[in-house]
Amino acid sequence: MTTVIDRVRWPLLVLALVLALLLAVALGTISLAPAAVWNALLGRGDPAAITVVQVLRLPRAILAGLIGAGLGLSGAALQGTMRNPLAEPYLLGVSGGAAVGAVLAVALGVGVVFLPIAAFGGAVLAVAVTFFVAHAAGTRGDARILLMAGVVVGAFANSVIMLILGTAPSNAVRDAVWWMMGSVAAATWSQNAWLATYVILGGGALLLWARQIDVLALGDDTAAALGLAPEAAARRIYAAAALVAAATVAAAGLVGFVGLVVPHIVRGLGVRQHRPLLVGSALAGAALVILADLAARTLRPPSELPLGAVTAIVGVPFFLSRLRRLA
Repeated sequence: MTTVIDRVRWPLLVLALVLALLLAVALGTISLAPAAVWNALLGRGDPAAITVVQVLRLPRAILAGLIGAGLGLSGAALQGTMRNPLAEPYLLGVSGGAAVGAVLAVALGVGVVFLPIAAFGGAVLAVAVTFFVAHAAGTRGDARILLMAGVVVGAFANSVIMLILGTAPSNAVRDAVWWMMGSVAAATWSQNAWLATYVILGGGALLLWARQIDVLALGDDTAAALGLAPEAAARRIYAAAALVAAATVAAAGLVGFVGLVVPHIVRGLGVRQHRPLLVGSALAGAALVILADLAARTLRPPSELPLGAVTAIVGVPFFLSRLRRLA
């Protein structure tokens, strides 16, 4: 039987994303009326408004949306595969590895252009080490051991970061710390294009394997009885989710709690199967990060708040509430 929430679920998610985009483009130090925004998008009207919309705000909003969509997809996939409602994209060492790569790039002064490459390389290396440590422990797909391996790799990465920052110049320390707090202020269309490629390819793979996530969520024994190889399927999903998360970290730094929060929001709308859950998490995650970035740049003008700090303000209370329910 179709309920009211079933009928309004998808229009609600799409409307939330559209409204978030419109608000992000219209609001700021210079607020624009809807008509002015529309004209600026079409390249008509006031040249200053066109610059603000097309060069500054729209690329930034698109990047924030891609970050949120990628983290939402990754978080939903990992929560289902690990059968852990508190799983999130940074658990596999992604954040620590990316931070090491970025901090090392900043400390060496290789330039902003190479920072995303260094961050992505560090994240991929950290995920590979996490899988190696878990495999060496003979886990055969045990999510608990994989999580412990991710925690160990993350702790080691934090130690490396402290060693690098302890000997780096003060300006490099400031730049590295700001990057780790997350920001989409430097968004460009080329940056959006390469991140969209990772999110589309990685998210497409997760959607393709969504039925396998449904089966894995029932438990390894049940999955094996249904003809699925649990260990191989879980590895594929972990790798795809981690690579999507690594790409988001490389693009904008650490934006925490998004991948933890949004799958629960979508489940609250009555979604249970993982293919619609992944799509809904991408939409909700995009809207959430766009609104978080809007808050980050408008709450204390002309200065900006770190994007990761804004998402943490929402995510930490949510995490604690979920933890209390599970206790």
